[in-house]
Amino acid sequence: MRTIVDQIRDYSAYHRDGRNKISHFIGVPLIIYALFVALGWFRFVAPELLPFPLTAATLFLLGVTIYYAKLDLGLALGQLPFTLALLYAAEQTSILPFRTSVATCGATFVGGWIIQLIGHAFEGRRPALVDNLLQVFNAPLFLLVEVLFSLGLRQSLRAQVGELHGAD
Repeated sequence: MRTIVDQIRDYSAYHRDGRNKISHFIGVPLIIYALFVALGWFRFVAPELLPFPLTAATLFLLGVTIYYAKLDLGLALGQLPFTLALLYAAEQTSILPFRTSVATCGATFVGGWIIQLIGHAFEGRRPALVDNLLQVFNAPLFLLVEVLFSLGLRQSLRAQVGELHGAD
């Protein structure tokens, strides 16, 4: 398994333009939300049997969180509150009447990708996932790392990743 430094370094190479980064702070949460809505339609245990609904979305989040924890436990824990908030919001949408849920899911998914692609037009480079589909999992960590770096945190990670962030 590749290290967090490798993952962030590779993803950062596709995201040097500040406008592209900003587009990702909007587009990535919209896409994650839409994915959670769609996965929320697949329910395995009735909500009254657990303190939370067991859906494909919760299982997906569990798997991604384990992956993140293997890369960097601190980043995994830092990302979790934001992702849980998206999961909660998506859960509320996935239980709406199906047509409403599908329309919301579709609009946020398409809207999120449009915003992302506009950002990559500014960047002048195609999205990282075009070269490696698994890069899609690095987007949330990249956003968290960008925030942490801008706050002066995780400087050892920043040094290891390299100064790709000054090219804005």
